[in-house]
Amino acid sequence: MRPTLHQLRARLVRWSGTDVLGLLLVLLLLGGGFLTLLEEVREQETQSFDEQVLRALRRADEPAEPLGPRWLAEAARDVTALGSLTVLTLVVVAVCGFLVFVRRWRTIALVLGSTLGGTGVNALLKNLVARPRPSVVPHLTSVLSESFPSGHAMLSAIVYLTLGAILSELVEKRWLKLYLLTVALGLTLLIGLTRVYLGVHYPTDVVGGWIAGLAWALVAALVARVARSRSPGLREEARGDTAPP
Repeated sequence: MRPTLHQLRARLVRWSGTDVLGLLLVLLLLGGGFLTLLEEVREQETQSFDEQVLRALRRADEPAEPLGPRWLAEAARDVTALGSLTVLTLVVVAVCGFLVFVRRWRTIALVLGSTLGGTGVNALLKNLVARPRPSVVPHLTSVLSESFPSGHAMLSAIVYLTLGAILSELVEKRWLKLYLLTVALGLTLLIGLTRVYLGVHYPTDVVGGWIAGLAWALVAALVARVARSRSPGLREEARGDTAPP
């Protein structure tokens, strides 16, 4: 027997409510983890561990030389550039251009709100903590701001995970959704790891950036879900009803 329209609506409300509660629980865990890490960093409880990791990635007789083949450092610089503000801005602009073509105006607002808001939060956290950059090993790429949390790690998590979630809504097959989210997560992890390898961030800077970025991306997802439940326009965009013929 087919479910009635009323039953389908009731299921949708129940599933949405469960999802929202799950997101809120994850956000609480991420927030608690970030605050705990922040306190440890400010009290320099992690400093010894951080410095040991950075030294372990360099030759003992020549700290300016990273472990591994010569091409690895250049590859790390290429990958780390994917998390730079310039590249992330280009990615966001390109995706927003695509959304303009398919007339997803409200989705554009969600993307811009998430990315611009995350950039502001990252700058605020850096200024509040004001942790100096690592000095135990030479930097293998240039840096301009404070160390905690890593802007590359945080902003790449925000941008790539948010965009991965949005793009996954454009496909129906579950394995395609999983692929998009896996690529987004893989890019975020690689970018963060290169920051440590290049000696411009402590491991805890990167972990802090990952936690904050994931939390912000989940906040954006929560806002989008609530907005979609209240906005017929957003529901139409999610179904692709606004796309041109």
